[in-house]
Amino acid sequence: MKILAIESSCDETSMSVIEDGHIDLGTIILSQIDIHKMYGGVVPEIASRSHVENITIVLEEVLAKANLTMDEIDAIAVTYGPGLIGSLLVGLLAAKTLAYIYNKPLIPVHHIAGHIYANNLVKKMAFPLIALVISGGHTELIYMKENYSFKKIGGTLDDAVGECYDKVARVLGLPYPGGPSIDKLAKEGNDTYKLPIPLNDESYDFSFSGLKSAVINLVNNEKQKGNELRKEDLACSFQNRVVEILTKKTIKALKEYHVKNLIVAGGVAANSAIRKSLELECLKNDVNLTVPPILYCTDNAAMIGAAGFFAYQKGILANLNLNAKANCNLEEL
Repeated sequence: MKILAIESSCDETSMSVIEDGHIDLGTIILSQIDIHKMYGGVVPEIASRSHVENITIVLEEVLAKANLTMDEIDAIAVTYGPGLIGSLLVGLLAAKTLAYIYNKPLIPVHHIAGHIYANNLVKKMAFPLIALVISGGHTELIYMKENYSFKKIGGTLDDAVGECYDKVARVLGLPYPGGPSIDKLAKEGNDTYKLPIPLNDESYDFSFSGLKSAVINLVNNEKQKGNELRKEDLACSFQNRVVEILTKKTIKALKEYHVKNLIVAGGVAANSAIRKSLELECLKNDVNLTVPPILYCTDNAAMIGAAGFFAYQKGILANLNLNAKANCNLEEL
């Protein structure tokens, strides 16, 4: 089964052709990072306009890359939410138009489901499992008993972890996106600054706003005192707190749910310190860890195609009344 997938939830215009939920026949990702870098973050209106300008170009390129025509496509999968509403609408309108013209089934895919199923492009997912989804907009722990069965057991109460990285990077004068910049700088520093471990409790929820505020206050205090700010040490101290709480709660979930399979998904899954920490803990606890390659960590249509295959098998289809949702619950599927 060949699925044409469309992802436009934020600032990447991406299309992919995925066969049987795990074979990538061709993926195109048109990033807007260089456009938004000057603003220090994604500007929604600019993002949606860029999608409009590029969506047909990306379609032509992905079909050429996969060496297929629309007649050879079996179904169309599209991200309907969550995300920036203007960006989502561009991809959704393209998907509905193609589904109508070529009479193809339309598969609605939740963005987080896509991130989770990016792992199926690496190797077949084994169940039950715990999924740690960490990105610019999401920080969630998901329990999956079987294919396309989602139970959210915890999530961020405020800032997502990627969002926190971006804001801390801005305070430190580092370029956008903040995650890679802090990760790189942290390797040069030492954990010397006293920062709190965010929401260090027995729940599976996360909260990064307090840690972000602690960094901002520390930077301001050091400036007022005329002290030299050791950016590499602060980056290291900040990242260590993030890694500690993510690792602690993820391993706790694995133990309490008696699960031996962990997958990590989302853009922040590319972070080297988080990967290393989870690899060590999974090794200690005899847990199978899967992390997708960098290409499939950030927003991409391949993950939507992978998820769409299993959604189709579950009979999850949409008609042309399907609308975009800026916020939606993964468990509604």
